[in-house]
Amino acid sequence: MPYTYTGVPMRLQPGTVVPARELFSVTGSVVPVPDRSHLVHLQFRRFAGCPICNMHLRSFVTGHAGIEAAGVREVVVFHSPAEELAAHVDGLPFAVLADPDKRLYAEFGVESSPRSLLDPRAWGAIVRAVARGLWTIALGRERAPSRRVRGGRLGLPADFLIAPDGRVLACRYGEHAYDQWSVADVLALAARETRTETTR
Repeated sequence: MPYTYTGVPMRLQPGTVVPARELFSVTGSVVPVPDRSHLVHLQFRRFAGCPICNMHLRSFVTGHAGIEAAGVREVVVFHSPAEELAAHVDGLPFAVLADPDKRLYAEFGVESSPRSLLDPRAWGAIVRAVARGLWTIALGRERAPSRRVRGGRLGLPADFLIAPDGRVLACRYGEHAYDQWSVADVLALAARETRTETTR
C-alpha cells in the first residue's frame, strides 16, 4: 500500500509504505528513513527539554546497546528548532531531528491535544518527570525548556517501526503524554519481525 502525503494529516496503518527520504539530525548527520540495513524506530516526542520526553529517552539511552543488537536504528523527532534542540542532545547515542514546522508530524498523522496532559493516566509520569527534571537541571546535567515553546506543550507521542523497504510494521499513537513504546516493546516488535522474516 504505497503512501503519498497529500497535505492532509491522517494516521498511518501497518502495511503502509512510507517514501524514502534523507533527513538531517541536529548534529548534521544524514539519517535515511527507511534505512536499507536496519529497522527504524521512529519516535515523535514533544519539545526540547520536555521533562516527560527526557525521562523516557533516558531509558532508551540505557537500552541502546540491546536495541542496536536487535538491528534497530533509533530516530527521535522533536518540534523544536535545531538550534534549540542542540543544547539538549549531549549524551544521546541516536539521531535527533528537529521538525519545527511539524511537517513530519503532519505526514505521519501525529497530533496535539489537551488530553496529553489532562489524562489522569499521565499524571504520575508527569510528577516523576518534573521532579527528576528539577533535580537534573539543578545539578547541571540537563537544561530547562524554553519558556516559549514553538509548537506548544500539548503534543502526543507516536511510535513507528519501519522496515528497510519502507513498510510500517507496527505503530502506536499515544493517547496521553506518556503513552509510548518502551524499550521492551521495541525489542519484542523487532524479535517478532525477525521471526517472521526467517519463516518467509
